[in-house]
Amino acid sequence: MKRHTLYTIVLTALLLGGISCKKQLDVENPNQPSLSNAQTESGIISLAMGAVYINGFQGVDLGDLNWLGDTYFSLAIGFHELLGDNISAEASNQNINVVNLPDYVILDNGSKITNSSPSKSVMRISNSRDKRASNAFYYEWSYLYSMNNACNNVLDLVDGTTFSGDSATKKNTIKAWAYFWKGFAYSRIGSIYYSAVITNTTNAQVSDYKLHDEIVTEANKYLDMAASTLQGINNAGDYTDVLSKLIPSFTQTGHGGVLTTDMWVHNINTLKARNLLVNKAVTAMTAADWKTISDLSAAGVQEGDYVFTGRTTDINGFFSAGAGSVAAMTTGNPNNTTFKISERLIQDYKTGDKRLDNNFSLKTYLNQVGGFTFSTRYALVDAGNGIAGTAVLTDKTPGNYELYIAGSYEENALMQAESKIYAGDIEGGLQLVDKVRTYQGAGIAAVAGTGLTLAQAKEELRRERRVSLVFRGTSFYDARRWGVIYDVSKGGGRRGCVVLTPQNELNTNATINYNFLDYWDVPADESDINIPSSGSAPIKNPD
Repeated sequence: MKRHTLYTIVLTALLLGGISCKKQLDVENPNQPSLSNAQTESGIISLAMGAVYINGFQGVDLGDLNWLGDTYFSLAIGFHELLGDNISAEASNQNINVVNLPDYVILDNGSKITNSSPSKSVMRISNSRDKRASNAFYYEWSYLYSMNNACNNVLDLVDGTTFSGDSATKKNTIKAWAYFWKGFAYSRIGSIYYSAVITNTTNAQVSDYKLHDEIVTEANKYLDMAASTLQGINNAGDYTDVLSKLIPSFTQTGHGGVLTTDMWVHNINTLKARNLLVNKAVTAMTAADWKTISDLSAAGVQEGDYVFTGRTTDINGFFSAGAGSVAAMTTGNPNNTTFKISERLIQDYKTGDKRLDNNFSLKTYLNQVGGFTFSTRYALVDAGNGIAGTAVLTDKTPGNYELYIAGSYEENALMQAESKIYAGDIEGGLQLVDKVRTYQGAGIAAVAGTGLTLAQAKEELRRERRVSLVFRGTSFYDARRWGVIYDVSKGGGRRGCVVLTPQNELNTNATINYNFLDYWDVPADESDINIPSSGSAPIKNPD
C-alpha cells in the first residue's frame, strides 16, 4: 500500500461532536496530531472518531475532481447503485453516464440496440493516473485505505494513552472500534476489487497483492478480533462513556445509537454473513455455506438493535443533506438530479406496495444523452408522500435522513431468509420476507403459507432485497452473485425488463445484456506507484 498523505483530521472530527478543538485536545496544531495529543483520553477518542468519519468517509480530496457529491456515500456507493441498475445518470462526471450502460438491449419488437463503448472498456481506459477524475476504481480504494491506515494509527497509540476510570475497558472499546472499522474497510475492498493489499502498520508500503478472497479473510479476522475484544468487556459504564463519544451524537437517534456490546457483536455477525453471501455465486454455494449464513444471521442484527448509521446536520457533519448520499442525489425532478430512478428498480415493487406509493411520483424523464435504457417514468420524492408507518427513502432536511453504513435488521433477516429457502425451509424463509415487508410498512399480502414453489420463493427474496435494501450499497453485489451482470452467453443478463426508450416507447419484456466487470482492477494510482512484488496476485481481473 502506498504511503497516503492524508492525515487524521482531528479538528473536523471534533466539530462532529460540536466541541472546541483546542479545548478538547489541548493541541497547538489540530491538523497534525502528535503523540502527546493522543496520550490524552479525549485526544485518542477524537483521533478514533476522525479515523472513521473523516479519514474514511471524507478521505478523498474531491476539490479538483469535478464530482457532484461530497463523500464516500454519494460516490463510492453511487457506483454500486449504478451497476446494480437501481439508478442511472446522464452527467459525464466520473463516467457515471457510461459505467453502467449495458452492452445491448433487445426491445419488445426484437430490435437490438448495441453499446459501442462497453462498460469494461470504459472503466479500464479511465484507469490511469492522469484520468483520476473519471476513474471509478480510484475512489472506494482511496476512501477505505485511508480509513484503514488511520485505524492502524489509533491502534499504535491507544496503549500509550492515559485514561480515567477503568483504563482496560476504555482501551478495549477503542481497540474494538479500530478493529471493527478495519474489518469493514477490508470487507468492502475485498468485495469489489480483484486483488488488494493487506496493510496493518501505519503508513507501511506493502507491495504483495492478494486475491480478493484473502482480503475478505483478513476482514473477518479483524471482525473476529473486534467481537473477542467486546466479549471481554464487563464495565458497561466506561464502555458506554467511550462509545457515546466515538459515535457522533447527532447520529444517536432512530436506528442509530450507542450499541451494547451484544448489539455490536450482532452487527459483526451480519457483516461476516454478508462477506460470505456476496462473494460467492449462488450456484456455487454449498449446504455448508448456507449453514454458515444461517448461523451468523441467527446471531446477527435483531429487530430493535442499534446499528451504525449516518445523519446530516446543518454544519460540520460528515456528509451533506443535499449531495452526500445516493438518495439525496436522486431526489426531486429528474431533470435536475444527478441520478435518476431505474425502471428495473420500480418493476421489482409488487402491486400495492406502499413503499412505492410513498417514495415515488410519476415524472417522465427521457434520457437523450445517456444510455438507451436510462429513461424513466419515476422520480424520488423528498420526505415521501406522507403514508404513515411506511419507510421513507430520502429526506433532504438536515437531520431527517437515516443512512445505513454497515448492516441492518432488514439485510440480516433477508440473509437468514435466503439461507432457509436454499436449505429447503421455504416457509421459514418466506415468513422472514413477510416480516421485513411488515417492518418497512409495505402493506402487501403475506407470501408465507401460499404454497409457493422454490423458484417462486427465490423470486420473492430477490425482489425484496432489491427494494428494501436500495441505496445501501448491496445491489451490485447481488447482481453479481445472481449472475445478472455477466454476458448473456455465460448465462447472465436480465429478461422481462421494463425499458422506456429515449423515444418514449415503453417496453415490458426487454432483454438487457449488462456484461460488467465482476471485480475491479487495482487503481493505477496505487499500482503505478506501488509496483506489485514478485509473487503478487494479478492486479487486473482476467475477465
